[in-house]
Amino acid sequence: MNTDIRILSPCGMLGYGFPEQSFLRGMEQEIHGIVVDAGSTDAGPHKLGAGVSIVSKRAAKKDLDIMIASGVPRGIPIIIGSAGGSGAEKHVNWTLDIIQEILQERGLQAAIAVIWADFTQEEVLQATREGRIHALSPNIPPLDEAAIRETNSIVAQMGHEPIVEALRQGADIIVCGRAYDPSPFAAIGIYHGKDPGLSYHLGKILECGALCAEPGTTKDSILGTITDDAFLVQSLNPARKCSPTSVAAHTFYEKEHPYILHGPGFTLDLEHCRFEEQEEGVVRVTGSRYIPAETYRIKLEGARLVAYRTFVVAGIRDPILIGKLEEVEALVKQGAQDYYNDIPESDYSIHFYNYGMNGVLGDKESERFRGHEVGVMFEVVAKTQELASSLCATVRSTFLHYGYEGRKSTAGNLAFPFAPSDIEFGPVYEFSVYHLMEMTKESFRIERI
Repeated sequence: MNTDIRILSPCGMLGYGFPEQSFLRGMEQEIHGIVVDAGSTDAGPHKLGAGVSIVSKRAAKKDLDIMIASGVPRGIPIIIGSAGGSGAEKHVNWTLDIIQEILQERGLQAAIAVIWADFTQEEVLQATREGRIHALSPNIPPLDEAAIRETNSIVAQMGHEPIVEALRQGADIIVCGRAYDPSPFAAIGIYHGKDPGLSYHLGKILECGALCAEPGTTKDSILGTITDDAFLVQSLNPARKCSPTSVAAHTFYEKEHPYILHGPGFTLDLEHCRFEEQEEGVVRVTGSRYIPAETYRIKLEGARLVAYRTFVVAGIRDPILIGKLEEVEALVKQGAQDYYNDIPESDYSIHFYNYGMNGVLGDKESERFRGHEVGVMFEVVAKTQELASSLCATVRSTFLHYGYEGRKSTAGNLAFPFAPSDIEFGPVYEFSVYHLMEMTKESFRIERI
């Protein structure tokens, strides 16, 4: 009897898209779970704070439609991790609405389980009073009551436990709030009695779709198989291949330590892993170890509104200006501050980003500048949108006409690709909660819909 468990990962992020042929090629095999990650903090705190999704509804629906149409009629569980991007209540409900649309349009019925990841301010405050909150790293300040009160949306990264329970309850579609990225994948293996170390390591590989293949991409499907003593990874697109190097390289992805990976209530030790080519394009991995933690801790994420932003994008071609660009920018900034000397400088900040000249690494750039043109973006972040826009307009007009030494013309410092040039971005958020909380494995609420 074949006891291998196969997990199909359509893509690295729900809504990123994938070739339908790759996905359907995977569906030709016996699949025990279709799992996709839908969230990330890579883009910062804005999505969580603003309650908006990472991808468009159109894109998410296109991907989900293929998954649901293929999985539900066959009785294959479909699991969505960190629904809607950040996994808060708004994001989960956004995802549920899309799923219900698809089911109705296709005339399908499915048992849906929702695992909520939201925690109230009072729950977090109580945990703080009881000493159950810990900084994630030394550079994160202790969590205080003011930060918690100013944070309206707080979520926690769930582990595999509530997802396994939803599978035991017979859910056809499981919509997870914020989840530790590998957990929805690991839950399939653990539910079927497979080794949790192998299950989590495979989840770490599968969560990014075909990024573990060559050429790598998040926009293609990948198949993972868990045996009793190993897991296998293979691309579902003949244009890509997995190799021991590509799979091992992806194991290092987003880790602070070469072989130690911390998750909700456990540590994954990959020191003794072996990556071998079982056959062409199929990589076999062994040696992954799951070590339960003495204290069960999960990561909290919360974002609060701190300011508003207006920015301008422009280009500079004048070699004289480029030769003294940072000097001129400092003078432009000082001019705006002098003009609005009635406004406390603590109410706003002005920043310049010179793309093509140290725009990425800033003062850490080691390469000598050799360019003939520079793309400059400048922004003002302030207490109100009106203040940000007013200051940005002053910076823009000052910069546009600034009479630097050696200038021959009387205008044309900046070339604007857009009209209007000043773009109101809107609210700016920061992570106000980015801490670990001691809790029990049963703290996530499962709701059947």
